[in-house]
Amino acid sequence: MPERRTVALVTLGCARNEVDSEELAGRLAADGWELVENAQDADVAVVNTCGFVEAAKKDSVDALLEANDLKDHGKTQAVVAVGCMAERYGKELAEALPEADGVLGFDDYADISDRLQTILSGGSVEAHTPRDRRKLLPLSPVERQQAAAGVALPGHGAAEAPAAPENVPSDLPEGLAPASGPRAPLRRRLDTSPVASVKLASGCDRRCSFCAIPSFRGSFVSRRPSDVLGETRWLAEQGVKEVMLVSENNTSYGKDLGDIRLLETLLPELAAVDGIERVRVSYLQPAEMRPGLIDVLTSTEKVAPYFDLSFQHSAPDVLRAMRRFGDTDRFLELLETIRSKAPQAGARSNFIVGFPGETEADFAELERFITHARLDAIGVFGYSDEDGTEAATYEHKLDQEVVDERLAHLSRLAEELTAQRAEERIGETLEVLVESIDEEDGVIGRAAHQAPETDGQVVLTTDSAASLYLAPGRMVMAKVVGTEGVDLVAECLFEEAGR
Repeated sequence: MPERRTVALVTLGCARNEVDSEELAGRLAADGWELVENAQDADVAVVNTCGFVEAAKKDSVDALLEANDLKDHGKTQAVVAVGCMAERYGKELAEALPEADGVLGFDDYADISDRLQTILSGGSVEAHTPRDRRKLLPLSPVERQQAAAGVALPGHGAAEAPAAPENVPSDLPEGLAPASGPRAPLRRRLDTSPVASVKLASGCDRRCSFCAIPSFRGSFVSRRPSDVLGETRWLAEQGVKEVMLVSENNTSYGKDLGDIRLLETLLPELAAVDGIERVRVSYLQPAEMRPGLIDVLTSTEKVAPYFDLSFQHSAPDVLRAMRRFGDTDRFLELLETIRSKAPQAGARSNFIVGFPGETEADFAELERFITHARLDAIGVFGYSDEDGTEAATYEHKLDQEVVDERLAHLSRLAEELTAQRAEERIGETLEVLVESIDEEDGVIGRAAHQAPETDGQVVLTTDSAASLYLAPGRMVMAKVVGTEGVDLVAECLFEEAGR
């Protein structure tokens, strides 16, 4: 009997990393590894790192060091770094952090089982050598799909064909052999949440001057609609009720498949998957929003009217320096168009303050936009140089004290404005997906305007008898009766029973 091997996956960063971890879990499970939840119970702890900003990198290093400590007083024998930070820094990370027994890049994912077995057996695996992944595929998007077959694209895991039925005669006439059924994705769920992310694409063709992601995630590559549909059906069979489509830029979906409007076609098909109650689209670029996509997002049953718009700033001069487009008035017009079609639509965004050359007038313009935008959730970040980005070479850097002051000021304003926006929803009737029930927190769910972990939640109030009808994964109608910051308090309306 083969030796029992256990592995735990520790995931940091965004929802895209969560998908990548579940693909790694699928590959490892298929090769006989037993997946365990806690690193202290595993032979190998695999830390899926984030390499986006300095704070995320620090969290990744801390997680690797914490896992390494388990080698002294736990079962853990090896700690391995994967993910964006490992891909971005490779050998540099391995030299700076000898506590990691391996630093593996995306190209190692297909052979992850062999790599971990080598490390667990006391062998060494050469640390990943970083390279600019934008150069691995043709410049023209329409030429990429065929070439992409030879490039590692985490989260695009090739589907595995199911085993052929047993006791089937080998001499059946052509066309009469029984179908083997749908192909299961190369993925293993790591939790039982009724929500799961699905990769729509990987990489990005935009060249924002502050962002290093395209250099280590590569050029934009869409997944084929059949793969996205197949994975969504598989997730529904696992009990998932809401799928969130993720990528670096969902508004570009289909451009390398010959149809930039492919998302508008795909969304109704995903919403029609049996068992799926909500489809959410994240990571939308304002400059690429088109009327047809807005129409589908605001009028398709089971598609959340949710707009995760990457504004980043609203002062024209700062946006141009960022290699982005737009201004306050155009952004407000976009939001007005969305709300004219779906008044309850959710909208969120992130912003960078203290960008090189940002003047007091620019900062005031950003304040003007945020004050009038009525966003449900706002993330604010202070600018910092990122290795290899154009902005790192810019002159006119602001003093750190100025950056910190503007960050604190805008963060306070954002907190106040999002709380006000939540209060505007008092009296609204919302469809809420129940996510958890426990004695301490009660019944917690999310409405269509709230994405997992980033946009607040709904605290559902109900009497003890009615609570018997609630369970994670159930959709219920609820009326908003109060707020707690960005969170909503709502009463269940069982006379309008949900699904």
